[in-house]
Amino acid sequence: MLDKSASLTAPPPTVSRPESAVPRALQKYLSLDDFEPVARRRIPKFLYGYISGGAETDAALRDNRRAFDEYGFVPRVLNDVSGRDQTATLFGKTYASPFGIPPMGSSALCAYRGDIVLTEAAKAENVPMILSASSLITLEDVRAANQDAWYQAYLAGLPERIEPLVDRVAAAGYDTFVVTADVPVPPNRENNIRNGFQVPLAITPRVFWDTVTHPHWLFGTWARTLMNHGMPHFENMDAQRGPPVLAKNLMRNIGARDQLAWRHVEMIRKRWSGKLVVKGLVSPADARIARESGVDGVMLSNHGGRQLDYTISGLRTLPEIAAEAKGMTVMLDGGIRRGTDVIKALALGAHFVWVGRPFLYAAIAGGQGGVQRAISLLKAEIDRDLALLGIRKLSEITPDLVRRF
Repeated sequence: MLDKSASLTAPPPTVSRPESAVPRALQKYLSLDDFEPVARRRIPKFLYGYISGGAETDAALRDNRRAFDEYGFVPRVLNDVSGRDQTATLFGKTYASPFGIPPMGSSALCAYRGDIVLTEAAKAENVPMILSASSLITLEDVRAANQDAWYQAYLAGLPERIEPLVDRVAAAGYDTFVVTADVPVPPNRENNIRNGFQVPLAITPRVFWDTVTHPHWLFGTWARTLMNHGMPHFENMDAQRGPPVLAKNLMRNIGARDQLAWRHVEMIRKRWSGKLVVKGLVSPADARIARESGVDGVMLSNHGGRQLDYTISGLRTLPEIAAEAKGMTVMLDGGIRRGTDVIKALALGAHFVWVGRPFLYAAIAGGQGGVQRAISLLKAEIDRDLALLGIRKLSEITPDLVRRF
């Protein structure tokens, strides 16, 4: 858990490289939002729509940003703000900043070796990264690339499938297991249908044309993957290798999620000796149940607006859940695009936050270097914002620093 009261004695980390040390191709990116237009041009429309869109009307997606926009700052002045330090401790490990890279499925379909790119960038910049169960690179390979990576599961409510998977993740050396709780059934993502994306993938005439008119992705990601690694499979849904991305039996392999319940979380708790996190809740009542079930941390999230439309942003219930935590680590995912967003979340009770789409766009736009550039930009914003708020470290962030507009 992030200790907001402890004195931080480690020397301040380097916030960002001098601009002259940044590769010229990356210097044009000045904020997280700058990566999206480049990524949009490089990948087929069906993939961009899959990444960027939400469910139905996108109301839940929009609320993730709207919630942050409703808060402003009350900065303090004439404080000595030299020697700023944004290091954060999460589950006993110290990271360079209070943010990390959350699970994002099919990253390697969007950027070449996407999961490896994300986890190696996270390792290089000393922030955590979570591997998605719907990834296309084995969890063992990702863990070998980054010994601090976490694993996130999409679970069917079937003990005979859960227990072998937990054992596989433990055998690979992972120490944090994340249970995603908000996917009992597939969502209604109409934008996917409109853009030609479906599961399993199908090469329709429309998708074929979309693909050949994006040669950077066709040759740099898809053909390169096929040539070097063969047809991508969903490697980490179960204890055994899952089906290929073009498999017609894919939906059968991801079924029975509507049977998942808190009793299965309690079963995992008994079997799993590492840290256990539940992702995808916004209800204070669910946070209380998670704590009573022995969970070490919760990740407030509406799944990037991609599940139930009109689900509120986790930021809106964050103060209530923080009050309910009573020692449990509280994390927030969804809508964070600026250092000011990170600080708002911490002020309202989060111990840590996760930033998704921008880092995937950065991987598409610039590979590992692009992701590291994105991380360094956010770190630099946090450093600057701390100074302008009149504080030097995360433990000085309090609710008094924010007000609702």
